[in-house]
Amino acid sequence: MRIDIVTLFPEVAMVPLSDSIIQRARAAGIVEVTGHQLRDWSEDKHRRVDDAPCGGGQGMVLKPEPLFAAVESLRGPRTRVVLMTPQGKPFKQAIARELAAADHLLILCGHYEGVDQRVIEALVDEEISIGDYILTNGALAAAVLCDAVIRLLPGALGDERSPVDESFAASNRLEAPAYTWPIEFRGLRVPAVLLSGHHGKIQAWKDATALARTRQNRPDLLV
Repeated sequence: MRIDIVTLFPEVAMVPLSDSIIQRARAAGIVEVTGHQLRDWSEDKHRRVDDAPCGGGQGMVLKPEPLFAAVESLRGPRTRVVLMTPQGKPFKQAIARELAAADHLLILCGHYEGVDQRVIEALVDEEISIGDYILTNGALAAAVLCDAVIRLLPGALGDERSPVDESFAASNRLEAPAYTWPIEFRGLRVPAVLLSGHHGKIQAWKDATALARTRQNRPDLLV
């Protein structure tokens, strides 16, 4: 897979993708990720990429010219163009799985008061938000999306079962609680069923506790 991130802050997007599992996936050639400076496509002598909103209002809006130029320069025949924006649809694990099947993701990062609507109408395949809050720029959101997608690529994780057995593998269920050794720590014990060796009972316990955790922390998933 190839991922290109176009942003005013490429270093912000790339730093979280330069360590641990994601860096190993990059080093292994599973994914190629490149951060691009949007100003490189500006034709303004001061490399400006923003302007005041038409009709008035606060803040600045990213201009269409550099974004069109960036997409036209980087897009291929099988590219999916994603815009990170608070106005996008909520990012879910199902979307991460869908994006992980793409050959090439081109991620545009919103900033200021957003991007010129003509960019969205003409260029963008997906508008995605990572949550109902506002960040200073979309580069942070792009890094989150990339992390969630890359870890789903074949070979990225050490155990191929990991994406199957975790939260949101089922769309309406969180993951069951996890324990490790020692069996007892400060009076708190590992549940006896996990030490029983009875796989059927262990799975039944995991199903029940996963449901209880979902009811407690994310009841909205069960609606």
